Amino acid sequence: MNDDRYVRGWAKLKEIDGQAGENVIESLQDIAPDFARLLIEFPFGDIYSRPGLDLKMRELAVVAALTAMGNAAPQLKVHIQGARNVGCSRQEIVEVIMQMAVYAGFPVALNGLFVAKEIFSQEAAA
Repeated sequence: MNDDRYVRGWAKLKEIDGQAGENVIESLQDIAPDFARLLIEFPFGDIYSRPGLDLKMRELAVVAALTAMGNAAPQLKVHIQGARNVGCSRQEIVEVIMQMAVYAGFPVALNGLFVAKEIFSQEAAA
């Protein structure tokens, strides 16, 4: 087990997703704690920690991918919040989601926009 990956991944997860990321990890502890560790080590400890893209670009790419998938609304919520946490504007997020209509279809873009609307409404209420 490589603790460096875990420590690096945990720090990156907290930087990007804050409490929402911690909640995802915590929700896995009673069913798949090993999966929670893998989730910290690989995406956040290995991939998000690589040079080459800043966190804004990485989160916009994830928002695009999850939108295009069309079946990952819970993860899209977390990553829209993460995108906001690392400095993405509402306009940038909306534009990326709208761009997915060209490549993945109007239904997934529409669903993504509704997820974004929900997150933005929560921000306004906070």
